[in-house]
Amino acid sequence: MKAMILAAGKGTRMRPLTYELPKPMIPVLGKPVMEYIVEHLARHGVNEIMVNTSHLPQRIEQYFGDGRRWGVEMGYSFEGHIEGGDIVSTAMGSAGGIRKIHDFGGFFDDTFFVLCGDALIDVDLTRALREHWKSGAIASLIVTRVPRARVSSYGVVVVDENSRVESFQEKPSAEEAKSNLVNTGIYIFEPEVLDFIPSGSEFDIGSQLFPELLKQGKHVGAIHQKFHWIDIGQLRDYWDASQRLMRGGLAGVDMPGRQVREGVWTGLNVSADWDTIDVEGPVYVGAGTRLESGCRLIGPTWIGNACHIESGAEVCRSILFEYTLVRGQGCIED
Repeated sequence: MKAMILAAGKGTRMRPLTYELPKPMIPVLGKPVMEYIVEHLARHGVNEIMVNTSHLPQRIEQYFGDGRRWGVEMGYSFEGHIEGGDIVSTAMGSAGGIRKIHDFGGFFDDTFFVLCGDALIDVDLTRALREHWKSGAIASLIVTRVPRARVSSYGVVVVDENSRVESFQEKPSAEEAKSNLVNTGIYIFEPEVLDFIPSGSEFDIGSQLFPELLKQGKHVGAIHQKFHWIDIGQLRDYWDASQRLMRGGLAGVDMPGRQVREGVWTGLNVSADWDTIDVEGPVYVGAGTRLESGCRLIGPTWIGNACHIESGAEVCRSILFEYTLVRGQGCIED
């Protein structure tokens, strides 16, 4: 089974983090968001994965390599060019990236998944694939319900009684929305969709490919499952995702490291006298971090590797990246 992970965006809404990292590489519980996606695909029998890259492509390619560490094969499609020794990004759009990969080597020769590289999911892809094949659709998108007050942040999907897509609304107001079913950015495509994507130009799945398929009378299906979908679109979503995972909010994801007391986990070689530290979980403390006596940690809090929290300092409901120093009497909160 084949899949494509969309990883070419610049992640402007996640700045300043994305000045140094492509959004799929932002760490959640100590590993990149995209790693969770690769693991999830592997669990559902996907063994060949292409990734389109553009912004800081080397960070993704160097980390994942050929994918063998996860039991899959991985390849990359760079959207851009080298100019004067610098990487110049030229993103092709979500559908344009699919066509670029296929034009290069004919990769998409059977049913395939397409997923965004910046969301945490536990959707049953195996069940979704069965539903897609049963429906006879040329394309299916996995949808979920959100409170009507939040529809303005998403692409709304309007379906008939047979879950066949009738139309889309891009981020409508709550009053204008015809549905509270939203597009999660998880797709199942038949190779025939490639006939509707132009070669060599920017083309988007949601705003261009799907409307074109509907215009041509093609069957586009919506698959509705109850599952956790944690979209990391902007900084507040990143904080929400980290909190939810630390509280066990995604199937198959456990806190890393070793549990040293109730609600507290650590990496290797942490320097801490826990009897002299005020801590309320869930808290994770990364490898090589020093916690001085008299500091205070209130969860959910993630402290990266090689940090130093001095005596009298407080870290409450926060995420600290590696090598962070919090001085005595300093307070990092929310």
